[in-house]
Amino acid sequence: MPQKPVVTRSLVSLPGGDPLYLEPFWMKHAASSAVLVAGWHRMSYRFSDGSVISQELEKHIRKVHAIAGNAVTDGRYIVVGAGSTHLLGAAVYALSTGNSSSPAKVVASTPYYPLYKQQVDYFRAVDFEFEGDASLLNNTSDTTSRIIEFVTSPNNPDCQLRKAVLNGPSVRTIHDHAYYWPHYSAIPAPADEDLMIFTISKLTGHAGTRFGWALVKDEAVYQRMLEYISMSELVTSKDTQLRALQLLKVVLEGDARQIFDFAFHRMRDRWEKLSKTLSTSKRFSLQVIAPQYCTFYQKVRGPSPAYAWLKCEREEDGDCAVVLRSANIIGREGTMFNTGSRYVRLSLLKRDDDFNFLLNMIKKLVSEEYRAENMGRLQSIIG
Repeated sequence: MPQKPVVTRSLVSLPGGDPLYLEPFWMKHAASSAVLVAGWHRMSYRFSDGSVISQELEKHIRKVHAIAGNAVTDGRYIVVGAGSTHLLGAAVYALSTGNSSSPAKVVASTPYYPLYKQQVDYFRAVDFEFEGDASLLNNTSDTTSRIIEFVTSPNNPDCQLRKAVLNGPSVRTIHDHAYYWPHYSAIPAPADEDLMIFTISKLTGHAGTRFGWALVKDEAVYQRMLEYISMSELVTSKDTQLRALQLLKVVLEGDARQIFDFAFHRMRDRWEKLSKTLSTSKRFSLQVIAPQYCTFYQKVRGPSPAYAWLKCEREEDGDCAVVLRSANIIGREGTMFNTGSRYVRLSLLKRDDDFNFLLNMIKKLVSEEYRAENMGRLQSIIG
């Protein structure tokens, strides 16, 4: 009988944010999470009550936030869209619409998620333009220009909890809370901002389902976001909403802690292994995330970030992405996040074999660093 060929892996690509580490959880819940839709079902654009969002889905969204304790939903309207990407565009549109003769300045604090700039630049709208780093406007004397600040908390790429840096009557804020779940961060308190955006991709791992929601306090902003959704896709797919509802039902089964516990322990263990491997390295360093009290776990807990924000410390390693690529590790360059090329973002969200390969390659780099240091010491003694 012929033997199966042995596949030798030589490369790990970690630039994206696919949460495939959650696959084992859903394999265990294959039956309860399955969706079967008859051909005649959900054919209309709207639901029977005339709405564009399933009322049952809206109830489950509010309930999952109540369980996680990560957002206030009372007194909020809910807008659904094709993932957080779609809703970010809707939010910028809604907050920039006005009678001003000059476009709103869109900003974010460095390092920031590159999509913010890419999306604003792509649409080239007369009502808004990307201005860059929020800190550049912090000390400005201009109090008349309209400003829209993206606040990503936890931040992408460095996974730090953040707050807005700008304030004033002309400032509007979009709070991107895609990663503000017990999986990836301590939850010190429920988020309670005027416009908050979440996505099912980081909650359940179903990035390909393309479903997200915004919690909106102001009715006028809510209506303008609905207008954007209507013009860009008419309505959010009812099939997508059905799948999202079924996934949330599984999330809320039993004590509604299963997915949070599974995800947190998996992400925490990965972070601890990677941190330990790099703890003695002088060539590479990771972002520092302090332990913090978490209301979900009701105790101080350690980090479990979605990404490693890795820095090359040596002067000669000016392009960290090139250094890692030489070790068969592909990450997302720091320059994409408006910061230096000494940084690289590595995703910790992939399958176990991807993470294990990454860990082995990092161990190899650290071992090479030790060997080079020891060789240097030996040569100095001999010399």
